Amino acid sequence: MNHKFRIALGLSVALHIVLGLALFLGNFTHDPKPTPDAAPMEPIQAVAVDKSKVEAQVQKIKQQKVDDARKLKELEDKVASAKRNSAKEEQRIKNLEKQRKQKEVEKKKSDAAAKKSKAKADAAEKDRKQKVAEKQKADKAAADAKAKRVKEEVAAKKAEDLRKKKAEEKKRQEELARERERQDKLLAEQMASEMASRQKARSQQVMTEISRYTSLIKQTIIRNLITDRSTMEGKSCKLTISLAPSGFVTNVKLGQGDGTVCAAAKTAIYKAGTLPVSKDPEVFKEMRTISLTVVPEF
Repeated sequence: MNHKFRIALGLSVALHIVLGLALFLGNFTHDPKPTPDAAPMEPIQAVAVDKSKVEAQVQKIKQQKVDDARKLKELEDKVASAKRNSAKEEQRIKNLEKQRKQKEVEKKKSDAAAKKSKAKADAAEKDRKQKVAEKQKADKAAADAKAKRVKEEVAAKKAEDLRKKKAEEKKRQEELARERERQDKLLAEQMASEMASRQKARSQQVMTEISRYTSLIKQTIIRNLITDRSTMEGKSCKLTISLAPSGFVTNVKLGQGDGTVCAAAKTAIYKAGTLPVSKDPEVFKEMRTISLTVVPEF
């Protein structure tokens, strides 16, 4: 029913196209009405104007015919294409119908085979369930017998396990005590080692700080030292300086060395007034009284 409707629709479209073509190409032109004579002009000029208009009209008519012929060809091509498309659509519908019928036949065969297969599967499932029930019954009897035997074995094993457990617990407690003692000893050794390592590191840090501030103090003395190459070159002086926490010089004790260099160094120290000292109490404690050697630089 559907494909017949499509064919009728295609024919209807073709007929409408033909009718439109006929209406488009119909001659609805009419002869032009005579116009009143124009105002008097030179005869030769009037003839020239009329001829130009006529040629233009003729050219327009020729162009119209060419356009009409082209449009007619286009409409004929569209009609032919519509017919071809209608035939193709009809053939496609026939093929679809043929495929549908073939699928119906195949479905019936498949349904029949599935029904037969289901019946066979149902019979096999029934047989399987019966065998499963028989096996479950036999398994239950065997399980009951085994459970009784296992229960007796468990009771005996339980008593043996309890004895072993007590012995193992005693052994474990003894091992824990020994391990705890070993860990405590190891921890004490580690703490002692760490403490010694920290003390060593701190001692090294203090010595480094003392060395740094000793160098700073020497630089301060050298900056304030009044030198004389002729009397001081190649000579030195050992000093012992007492310092307050602020770096204030409380005393300068001269040691071995050249008298001129020692006097100049002492003057330079008091001229500076305060010397660089560490704010770290432990470091300052070690450098409250500091000994150093002053060597003039030139």
